[in-house]
Amino acid sequence: MMEEHMDIELTEAARKRVGELVAQAGHSALRLAVRTAGCSGLEYVMDLVNSAEEGDLVRHYDGFDLYVDADSYARALTGLRLDFQQDLLSSGFVYSNPNQKGACGCGQSFSV
Repeated sequence: MMEEHMDIELTEAARKRVGELVAQAGHSALRLAVRTAGCSGLEYVMDLVNSAEEGDLVRHYDGFDLYVDADSYARALTGLRLDFQQDLLSSGFVYSNPNQKGACGCGQSFSV
């Protein structure tokens, strides 16, 4: 686990929601990565965890840690902005990724 500067932003709403999810699940961290999937090539993976995997980048927040897969960071997550939005009908995390070059029609996968 490497503690270093990551160019990933969690908005206040995202930090609040992640903190709630981590606490509810009895975990201490959120792990963020990408994996090959979908029609556009990559999809985001968020897991609630208690420990980092070898090589993960880490950032400490009030109430939880953020672990980011180093390969995913270099490949597709540099500059990512993660927000949480909620309205009367839905709620969810919104990824604003400057590396994204395309996305599938259903919004489940993206390409860089």
